[in-house]
Amino acid sequence: MPQEEKFDLVVIGCGPAGEKAGAQAAYFGKRVAVIERAGVPGGSCINTGTVPSKTLRESALYFSGLGQRGLYGIDYSLKENLTVHDFMHHEREVVEMERRRILKNLELHKIEYVQGQAAFEDAHTVVVTNGQTTGGGSIRRLHGEVILIATGSKPHRPAEISFDDVHTFDSDTFLQMDRIPKSLAVIGGGVIGCEYASIFMALGVKVTLVDGRDKLLPFLDTEISERLRDRLKELGMEFWFNERPVKVENSTSGATLHMKSGKKLETEAALFAAGRRAAVDGLALEKAGLALNDRGYIPVDDNFRTSTENVYAAGDVIGFPALASTSMEQGRVAVCHAFGFRYKQRVASMLPMGIYTIPEISAAGETEDSCKEKKIEYCVGRARYANNARGHITGDTAGLLKIVFAPGDKKLLGVSIIGESATELIHIGMMALDNGLTINEFIEQVFNYPTLSEMYKYAAYDGLGNLAGHKLREG
Repeated sequence: MPQEEKFDLVVIGCGPAGEKAGAQAAYFGKRVAVIERAGVPGGSCINTGTVPSKTLRESALYFSGLGQRGLYGIDYSLKENLTVHDFMHHEREVVEMERRRILKNLELHKIEYVQGQAAFEDAHTVVVTNGQTTGGGSIRRLHGEVILIATGSKPHRPAEISFDDVHTFDSDTFLQMDRIPKSLAVIGGGVIGCEYASIFMALGVKVTLVDGRDKLLPFLDTEISERLRDRLKELGMEFWFNERPVKVENSTSGATLHMKSGKKLETEAALFAAGRRAAVDGLALEKAGLALNDRGYIPVDDNFRTSTENVYAAGDVIGFPALASTSMEQGRVAVCHAFGFRYKQRVASMLPMGIYTIPEISAAGETEDSCKEKKIEYCVGRARYANNARGHITGDTAGLLKIVFAPGDKKLLGVSIIGESATELIHIGMMALDNGLTINEFIEQVFNYPTLSEMYKYAAYDGLGNLAGHKLREG
């Protein structure tokens, strides 16, 4: 065994949580090593999930002309047999730029980047095999006063499903297909499933979405979820609710999905996007005194510390909400707690949900549904893109901004948005929520005209009208 190398912090995984945690500790003068077993940094966020799918979404909107059809009467037709490789040109450029940015950030912070498979020897020691580093050698032993596990998650592959990664894919292998199929079955009406289903729908692919539940994205406000379903239905998507495949047969022409109900679905390609679990294969967690919980993730406390005092975990490896934005903050908070930095003490209580479907969706705080469940008194205000000048300019007249507020003091309780720029617009409402402001704040502020942001003002007016029992003005 090689000599032990000592670090203040050893981070396992160079995705959003690992990169930001390492940079935070190094900023305060700690000696940091970040281990990555993949050949490139960035985790699934940069390489297989978040960034590729969002870049793909923009390409789909551009190539299909979907966003412009209502404006200019143009119906672009995609090139016959357009390959995924052609289509993903911009994605490859963006991913490569992001990888370079991460490596530059590590270099600027004087962080040692180690490639290889990490495995615990004990709670303070990690052995890295096949590490291709400037120092050479295939085995290194890294000692960390603190160790952070940030290895992310991977798709769940049900044992009864035959994944051939030619016709039947999971969300990590999906974008490796060689050509865009004419028909696609998406299994799972969660975030990943809905995003890919709507993106390929925009490309003219015949999409069937299969889900064991009876509604899309059930954590959303029901009105927003139903609006998404209606919009996708208008575009031609077919829905099979309360169904699940129990067997898949792959052939040279595609895949046949056998449902529990006895129904059969024949399709050129199938994407299984139903569930993920912690990516901890080969880590030997037990040697650090750790085990996964019954949901398949590493349990942590409010400071992201595991049951082993000096070992922390952050990001998708700990489960919900499994968003790149929250993972970054979790990593920062974890190292601040571990080293006693008087800096980031908590992850903000108000977390935005960003869903890059077509149309996109974002939400923060309470919904009508959650208010009913928690028996919170509430009132609603709505503003429609159809009544907004910028909504007309962008061609998105089906969008909706919805606020939920307390009838007594008019304090804002939640915001849900579906439509163009929803994931940008949400931050205005989020700041109001986090600071405990009332909807009067939106009425007092002056918003640029024409903007989608001014819908906050008209949603507030609509809410006051609903509260008074009449409409004050058109929202």
